[in-house]
Amino acid sequence: MRMPVFAVICLMAATSPLAAGEAPGTVGNWPAYAGDAGGSRYSPLDQINTANVSELKPAWEIHTGDVSDGTDGRSKSEFETTPIVIAGTMYLTTPFNRVLALDPETGREKWNFDPKIDLRQHYSEGLVNRGVAFWPGPDGADGGACRQRIFLATIDARLFALDPATGHPCADFGNAGQIDLRDGIANITRRGEYEETSAPAVIGDLVIVGSSIADNDRVDSPDGAVRAFDARSGALRWSWHPLQTTLAPTGAGNVWSTISVDAARGLVFLPTGSASPDYHGFKRPGDNKWANSVVALSAKTGALVWGFQLVHHDLWDYDTAAQPVFGMLDRGGAQTPVVIAGNKTGHLFVLNRETGMPVFGVEERAVPKGDAEGEDASPTQPFPLAPPALAASHLTADDAWGINEQEREACRARLAKLRSDGIFTPPSVQGTVALPGNLGGMNWSSGAFDQTRQIFVTNINNLPMEVHLIPRDQYKPAEDAARQGQLRAEVSPQHGTPYGMSRDVIHSPLGLPCNPPPWGELVAVDLAKGSIRWRVPLGTTADMVKDPAHIIAGTPNLGGPIVTAGGLTFIASAMDNYLRAFDTGTGAELWKGRLPAGGQAMPMTYLGQSGKQFVAIAAGGHGKLGTKLGDSVIVYALP
Repeated sequence: MRMPVFAVICLMAATSPLAAGEAPGTVGNWPAYAGDAGGSRYSPLDQINTANVSELKPAWEIHTGDVSDGTDGRSKSEFETTPIVIAGTMYLTTPFNRVLALDPETGREKWNFDPKIDLRQHYSEGLVNRGVAFWPGPDGADGGACRQRIFLATIDARLFALDPATGHPCADFGNAGQIDLRDGIANITRRGEYEETSAPAVIGDLVIVGSSIADNDRVDSPDGAVRAFDARSGALRWSWHPLQTTLAPTGAGNVWSTISVDAARGLVFLPTGSASPDYHGFKRPGDNKWANSVVALSAKTGALVWGFQLVHHDLWDYDTAAQPVFGMLDRGGAQTPVVIAGNKTGHLFVLNRETGMPVFGVEERAVPKGDAEGEDASPTQPFPLAPPALAASHLTADDAWGINEQEREACRARLAKLRSDGIFTPPSVQGTVALPGNLGGMNWSSGAFDQTRQIFVTNINNLPMEVHLIPRDQYKPAEDAARQGQLRAEVSPQHGTPYGMSRDVIHSPLGLPCNPPPWGELVAVDLAKGSIRWRVPLGTTADMVKDPAHIIAGTPNLGGPIVTAGGLTFIASAMDNYLRAFDTGTGAELWKGRLPAGGQAMPMTYLGQSGKQFVAIAAGGHGKLGTKLGDSVIVYALP
């Protein structure tokens, strides 16, 4: 429920942990994956600001040694981690799922922990891990070993509790410090189809995890349950099943991205993915609640408090992949607690955090009907009245783009063969245009909210996909052709339905997408008004092409932004190797720093013990996106 392989595009080329009484959110720390438990990706630091950001220089860099180019029987690595900083220690993960504890002033290693995943196992998501979570313990007190904990969820579906000072597993948690998360999950048939890719969530004395499940394999995929475990003992406290209201034998609907929590309200917020399989709903009639939704659960019991579905009966892999983002919306002097929910459709929903009711209104609009055997597509889909869609949603032969007339004609011919009736055109045997596509809109990158300025900033993708349903009797030849390299598309069986499926970027002979650029953008929304404040292309193709005459602005991207009180938005993410700083108010690019490899990770910022503000990012590239691979963590500061 993530992305296709982008090879086609690349053809163009130990201090103490938290002290007693110290709050995890102390100014200067970055205590959670997204800066705080509500996903705001906001820092109150302003030492680095719009006036001086042009002076940023590298302060230190480390190499983890954990990188794989796909040879030697291993998957390619995807360095998507975002470090956390707690009371003088930085904690981060590598693509091999090791945890490193570093001195945030110098990068000196304090300890490392290796969960010893099988690096040659086939994992559906590749070799990846986005980070760890911190549990402050009872009253935030440091009372000795494992009174506070670092939680790691691994790609081979284990949950570890580690001592923050030493990295040693906590013996009283689960089985000698770990839990096998496959236990109790229905329909797991092989290793590598049920995984963990995102950092756990922590609220009170609970640690909460979802799962990543292999796409499009079969109807009865593994159960997408979200589970809460006791942070001390590892005992299961509750389990919530996203498709518990359906009578169909379907699976998934899982939460593979980052969970948000509201401790003050005792709520857990889940971004749920699609039910299995993605492109045919033969065995899952109806809306498939609560897949493709934002769901609020009681942290105490796991009971449903409210849910809001962003896509009904998903047939496009339009997961709600972005972490729910909290904020206080200021409209007419009234303050409303909201959760901002983005989706791969490019639609942005602003919901009351306590009730789930849309703040700007949402209407059900009629969408195209499908013609596939056994399919009963939803007749309507929800469209927010504001803000407007952030991503492109329609592409026909008349819109075909190319760098020259030959390229344009090839794209026109390809698009003319496909069904294209807008964003919710159902998949077909003929072939359907899916735009913004399954990488598109807002993916796991999510967005950042500047509370003071009431500006929400997010990166989006506009990448058209050609999706085919493959009749069952024709599937095996298609699969063989793909395996032998005769068919460029990604194919999957969708066992239990009348069709397999294929999907591929709609591209020209040179490998460029057939829709007009930019293919990736950074967009700012004035949340108080529900309008677009600015949008700019994100990155260029300079690191992808050899011909400087055809450098194009706006590339596919993965990683996400952060915003700071200094008026800055920091983001890398694009397919060129830069970390950039933009003016949050205007979208002007103020600085960019060259990275040693692709920056497909969210940056973060923190205050060192010296009083200096630093900005850090993992720069190790992304095997699926096709950016330069590496193993660097690089940190910037003012001279």
